[in-house]
Amino acid sequence: MDEHYDVIVLGTGLKECIISGLLSVEGKKVLHMDRNGYYGGESASLNMNQLWEKSHGKDQKAPEVLGSSRDYNVDLIPKFILSSGLLVKMLLHTDVTRYLDFKVVDGSYVYQGGKIQKVPSTDTEALTSSLVGLLDKLPLRKFFIFVQNYEENNPSTHDNLNLKTFTMDALFKKYGLRDNIVDFIGHALALYLDDNYLQQPAHTTIMRMKLYADSLARYSKSPYIYPLYGLGELPQAFARLSAIYGGTYMLNKPIENIVFDEEKKIIKVTSENETVTCDKIVCDPSYFPNKVQKKGKIIRSICILNGPIPSADKKFESLQIIIPQKQVKRQSDMYVGVMSSAHCVCPKGKYIAIVSATVETNDPEKELAPAYALLGPIQEKFVHISDIIEPIADGTADNVFISKSYDATSHFETTCEDVMDIYKRITGKDLVLTVHPNILKQQEEAGNQEQEEGQQ
Repeated sequence: MDEHYDVIVLGTGLKECIISGLLSVEGKKVLHMDRNGYYGGESASLNMNQLWEKSHGKDQKAPEVLGSSRDYNVDLIPKFILSSGLLVKMLLHTDVTRYLDFKVVDGSYVYQGGKIQKVPSTDTEALTSSLVGLLDKLPLRKFFIFVQNYEENNPSTHDNLNLKTFTMDALFKKYGLRDNIVDFIGHALALYLDDNYLQQPAHTTIMRMKLYADSLARYSKSPYIYPLYGLGELPQAFARLSAIYGGTYMLNKPIENIVFDEEKKIIKVTSENETVTCDKIVCDPSYFPNKVQKKGKIIRSICILNGPIPSADKKFESLQIIIPQKQVKRQSDMYVGVMSSAHCVCPKGKYIAIVSATVETNDPEKELAPAYALLGPIQEKFVHISDIIEPIADGTADNVFISKSYDATSHFETTCEDVMDIYKRITGKDLVLTVHPNILKQQEEAGNQEQEEGQQ
């Protein structure tokens, strides 16, 4: 194992695997190691026995009433994928879609006035929805038309406003939108975690709404897709990409020592008495506890149900519920992601509902009461509280590039923004999300090979 690499990646979480794949495609020599015996790290999907052991201790087996362990693929970090979002663009950029199968999420709900209501999926639904009062319909329609027509580089669509300085709060007031409508737009369409966006330039919110609309237009039922067999398939797919382009993977490799050789400008990494060197390290926060800082905590509660959500459409096999902060007197939103056997994540007849929230009190699980109340009878619960962690420095000084931990949002946009930021700091260039030339070359070679085999 005594070799030199351009980059050593530690941990096989989704962010680390995406970066490993991207750098391998760029022609970098990459070694990827993980202390665990499985891919995914904190973004893995576990079977029931693995989940039970994680919650109840080693060698503990899940009760038979929950069904076959191998029928479960339970996400530790629950999120859905916006079908026109950054993660889909990364999947297309690298052609990783060939390793994955996706299914559309059936619907999205928002909690308002003590009950859940379906987030409209068409203009007509939006204007007939009970979310929108009679007096709100006309101003909302005018606002939606403005958003639909807005083009960043076409000032004639800006209504004489500079949306890069004009705040979102001021724009809502200009269109006469009331608090409940603002709550719905900001949290169910623009997908903000809290209300800080109101005092920020309106341009970002408008672009987030357009992203939601573009994602919704792809499949019409909802803007979200989800991979069969759980999100743990994503890091494995990017790991496969890295391996195809020369990346080396090693699981069950505990890291014993990391030494910075200032004279030779290299980093030495030792595992099981073998040492390799590299120019740069990419890793999750757990590998350098002295280089990161805690910013708060997140609670995630995995709930096993025997039936669908009582107040949602019974035909829906998957859905999301957004609980805006103001509706439950919080400072940030809560999210509920619901999946079923349709996505190959649990036995037939079971449902998995995962509640996520940023911790705001000394009794985190009590904070989830409004979400639990929506789920109906809960057969089993697995509650995990984890730290929100960020690197102290950006890595350009010591060549150690540490990812942020995963936030409570229900989508992958912030995850991908962190990946793109790390990529730029490592390579010095922006990640351009078109199909990479090396991918096109590999596709062409594969096509020529198939053609030759067909002629023989």
